[in-house]
Amino acid sequence: MTASTALYYGTLVHSISLEKLEIIQNGVLVIEQGVIKQLAKDVTNVQDFIKENGLQDAQLHELSPEQFIIPGFIDTHAHAPQYMFAGSGMDLQLLEWLDTHVFPTESAFKSVDHARDAYEKVVKRFLTNGTTTCSWFATIHLDGCKSLVDIIEEQGQRAYVGKVNMDQNAPDYYIETTEQSLQDTRTFVEYVQTKKTSLITPVITPRFAITCSTPLMKGLSDIAKTYSVPIQTHLCENHNEIEFTKELFKESKDYTSVYDDHSLLNENAYMAHCVHMTDDELDLLAKRKTGVAHCANSNFSLHSGVCDVRRFLAKGIKVGLGTDVAGGFSPSMLDAVRSTFFASKTMKIMHRDGPAKDDSYSHLTPAELVYLATLGGAQVLGLQDKVGNFETGKAFDALWVDLENGSVDLMGGESIHQKVEKFLFNGSDQNIKHVYVQGRRVAGKA
Repeated sequence: MTASTALYYGTLVHSISLEKLEIIQNGVLVIEQGVIKQLAKDVTNVQDFIKENGLQDAQLHELSPEQFIIPGFIDTHAHAPQYMFAGSGMDLQLLEWLDTHVFPTESAFKSVDHARDAYEKVVKRFLTNGTTTCSWFATIHLDGCKSLVDIIEEQGQRAYVGKVNMDQNAPDYYIETTEQSLQDTRTFVEYVQTKKTSLITPVITPRFAITCSTPLMKGLSDIAKTYSVPIQTHLCENHNEIEFTKELFKESKDYTSVYDDHSLLNENAYMAHCVHMTDDELDLLAKRKTGVAHCANSNFSLHSGVCDVRRFLAKGIKVGLGTDVAGGFSPSMLDAVRSTFFASKTMKIMHRDGPAKDDSYSHLTPAELVYLATLGGAQVLGLQDKVGNFETGKAFDALWVDLENGSVDLMGGESIHQKVEKFLFNGSDQNIKHVYVQGRRVAGKA
């Protein structure tokens, strides 16, 4: 036991599996150097526990009956520069929306001062909302991307960060040459990997197939292999996008096969959206062990479609949740949970009221929603051995939730399960007292 040992005593909530949400009352977490060293259950007298385990020098944090600790949220898909217009510009479908709102906004991040100003706000906001891990898209600008990494390091978030790649079908004011895109990507990956922090990982980030030539995608695949880094991109988000992609890559069987034909699908890759997927495409994702970032708010806001998460889960495909700011208007993973809930309910209604009159479809439960927002996201990012729940040996990335203050009214007599659900559906950042990453407090309302 060291001087940096902390002990948390109270109600602990975390996912064991997709279906099993474990709620531990009178639980103890022992944290050393930011890592969970012990998880104890049914501790009726914490002082006796401290004496029995030689933890007299540990710092004790005792939760009240209306508080609990839950793993930090993991956002598997967000666009940092698009936070500039989050909450606006949802009047168009995807491709028109990119041309009208996204590309002009992102092009301004050529200015490092502008980038740093914006990125400081967006990372702070995501941490305040309880996002302890985020997979970020930046822009095509190398220096701006470095600034995002620096700010994430300063603020203490765990993150995957991608320099966006696009060398075709983009405006003249926001496009790269193939050679420059690949060279800047190598430079960016090396910049991140030489950082002293273990919290930030570079991720290869072709925007999507439409804006990436075959030489670029093949070159990015080579970089991913050379540097052993993950890959993120978009897939099957919108019908027009799918048709355009098929026109560009006629030799590929389907949109998903475009990425596979360029060696961009593997167990360290994850695809955002995947709204309109054939069974063959799902089978290919499952075969490659590629994950999915489900972005329900964005799918509704840009009227892209309703994604059936049950199809992925039935095939054993890894699934996490993404805010997809600014296609999704909210930077809160609680909103991602609620949007996912509504998408799942919508799928049930469509099955029930559609031609098949099938009332057997099972919508996602609160336990499954917690899993997707935490451990499911960790699996998508390949971080399941580091974060996602409170197994010993994992990092203490966690939220101290306080229902005595904030946007939840407790009326008396609620069970602990009801309290967790009230946080999921009525809670906000006002209920997040502390946010921890690797044991360090990085945000919170206390």
